[in-house]
Amino acid sequence: MKTFNVQTKQRVQLIDITPRVAEAVREAGIASGICVVYCPHTTAAVTINENADPDVVHDLVAGLGRMAPESLSYAHTEGNSDAHIKSSLVGCSQLVIVEGGALVLGTWQGIYFCEFDGPRQRRVHVQVLG
Repeated sequence: MKTFNVQTKQRVQLIDITPRVAEAVREAGIASGICVVYCPHTTAAVTINENADPDVVHDLVAGLGRMAPESLSYAHTEGNSDAHIKSSLVGCSQLVIVEGGALVLGTWQGIYFCEFDGPRQRRVHVQVLG
């Protein structure tokens, strides 16, 4: 397993971590298998989506904000219930096929760390299984 840190700078932010995950796959030396990308935080997530047009990331953030607005009156008093909801909607992990020692992603796909309660220092775990 490889773990790396992600430093976020905004309350809500999507960061392309594809190169770091690809590096973990190369270091694992496994030619064919599965890569698990896992986020051990309850107010963050991991997703796979388009990484060619930055407007897609903007629209994802805006859409999640409409589904779970920060300004609603929630019972959880820490003020980050919207972040917990967004994290649950997106999910804490992704599986990616590994073939030829590399991630099998679509032409426009990237792996994103999703921060919903930043800025914070976060961790991402990558496990490659052959």
